Amino acid sequence: MNQSFQELIKHKFSDLSRGQKKVAEFLVNFMEKGSLYTAGQIGKEAGVSETTVIRLAYALGLNGFSDLQELMRKEWLSSTESKEAASRHAADTAAEEQKPFGEWLFPVDEKELSQAIDALIKSDQVYIAGFRESHTAAYWLYYKMNQLRNHVLLSFPTGFLLETLCNLTSASTVVVFSLPRYTKEALEVAQQAKKQGSKVIAITDRRLSPVGQIADTTLLAGTTEHILSLLALSQVVISSMGKKDEQTAGKRQERLEKLYAEQGIFLE
Repeated sequence: MNQSFQELIKHKFSDLSRGQKKVAEFLVNFMEKGSLYTAGQIGKEAGVSETTVIRLAYALGLNGFSDLQELMRKEWLSSTESKEAASRHAADTAAEEQKPFGEWLFPVDEKELSQAIDALIKSDQVYIAGFRESHTAAYWLYYKMNQLRNHVLLSFPTGFLLETLCNLTSASTVVVFSLPRYTKEALEVAQQAKKQGSKVIAITDRRLSPVGQIADTTLLAGTTEHILSLLALSQVVISSMGKKDEQTAGKRQERLEKLYAEQGIFLE
C-alpha cells in the first residue's frame, strides 16, 4: 500500500460510520497513542467499543487492527524527526515573528509547511479564500503575499466569483481558511479548485475538517483565539516564503519601495 496512514484516513473518511470517524480523528490527532495502545485502550479514549476500532481497520481496506497499527507506527516514527526539525525551524527561521503570537500558534509541521511554501512560490497564481470571520486573516495574507510575488487573488468576505475560479490551472494554488463554524463557501472553493487540478492548502483547526479532508496540504491553527491563531500562522508562512525565495521577494520589494516613494504613500 503506497498511501500513508493520514492519506488513507482522508480518502476513506466520508465513507466511515459515525463511530469509526471518532476513532479516525483520535488516531490522527494522537498517532503516538494509536501506535502503542491496544484496540481496547484506543476505543476507551475515543469513546467507542473495541469492536469499532477493529472494524475501522477493515473499513480502510486493511487486513486487521495489527496492519492498521503497523501503518500508524511507521508514520509516527518517521514524523518524530520532522517534528524536531519543525521546532528548530520555528526557532531559526521565524522566531522573531512568532514571539508575539506564541500563545496562539499551533506547532507547525515542518513537512507540511515546506510543501505549502514550495507551492506558493512556484504557482502561476495564488487564490486566497476566507469567508466571514476568516476574511480578516485572508486579507492580511493576501496583502503581505502581494509584497513577495505577483498574481495573488482574494475572495470576497461572503462569496466568490466562478469567473475567477475558472482561471485556475493545474499550476495554481488555492489557500482556504476554514475554522468553526465551517462555511459552505470554503468547501465549495476547495472542491472547485480540485476540479481545476489546482493544489489546495487548508489553514484549519483539524486535519479532518471539511476542507482538511480534501486539501493537498494542511496547516493547523490553534483554536483558542481564532483570528490570532490564523494571523500567527499566516506570519510564519510569509516569513518562510521570504526566506526561501529571498531573491525574488527582494526584487519585488525594491520595485514596491520605488513606487511608494514616487507616490508619497508613507510619511516616513
